[in-house]
Amino acid sequence: MAIREIIVHTLGELLDRCTPAEPDPVTGRRRDTGVYRGAFDAARPLLTSLDRLGGVDPPHTKAGLEAPVLRNFRRYSRPYVATTLSDWELLVAAQHHGAPTRLLDWSYSPLVAAHFATQSARGDRAPRAVWRLDWQRVHAAFGFPGVALLTEDLERLFGGDGSEPFTPWRLFDAPSDAPDFACLVEPPSLDARITAQSAAFTLCSDKTRPFDAFLAAHDLDDALTRFVIPVAETPRIRDQLDLVGFDERHLFPDLDGVAAMLQRYYG
Repeated sequence: MAIREIIVHTLGELLDRCTPAEPDPVTGRRRDTGVYRGAFDAARPLLTSLDRLGGVDPPHTKAGLEAPVLRNFRRYSRPYVATTLSDWELLVAAQHHGAPTRLLDWSYSPLVAAHFATQSARGDRAPRAVWRLDWQRVHAAFGFPGVALLTEDLERLFGGDGSEPFTPWRLFDAPSDAPDFACLVEPPSLDARITAQSAAFTLCSDKTRPFDAFLAAHDLDDALTRFVIPVAETPRIRDQLDLVGFDERHLFPDLDGVAAMLQRYYG
């Protein structure tokens, strides 16, 4: 099956499309279970920051630097970290602060994703996109429980016989014939930004192709939906997001967020 594509023209239409048509038979609520990701270019594949390291034409050219990146992040981040982080928490922190990793950012909120898709609403050259991932379908396909995994769950699920803990370093060094997997990881609340952005991450065994291509190779392309925002509608949706308070000041609750909001709003 192909990735489903839906064109949306307003923020309200996006929310309507993300709201289940029928209430859940158990809870009686219309709460979507997907996660969302914003994209500046609807035609661009789902590339991680590690995929983009060194450029995207072609991508994946520096995937072998994954371990040195994390090792040096651990080396230089220590003065700025109040508590000792586990190896998985360290990987989350690296991704969250912009270091290149194999993690892919998502949010439980389509409005957060729409914010990142429309941060710059001027000089548009391509349609924007809000991607939706049915992560529970992905978990079912790879035999994972139907809950978002915590960092401590990763060792339990992947630890094998327990003789050696499953760490990011083991993942980096996994043999080429190791079983494929993808899962959703819910990060610890390392700072207020993670909480404000309702953040989650996908973790994938494959760092040689985009996440959408990985899913397609496992007949999981129908786990993705791409909500496309036409070029002409990007400014409208950006203004609607500001109207309902989904801006840098709220999603980055610090002085940097305030300054970024003012720069964009008055720019």
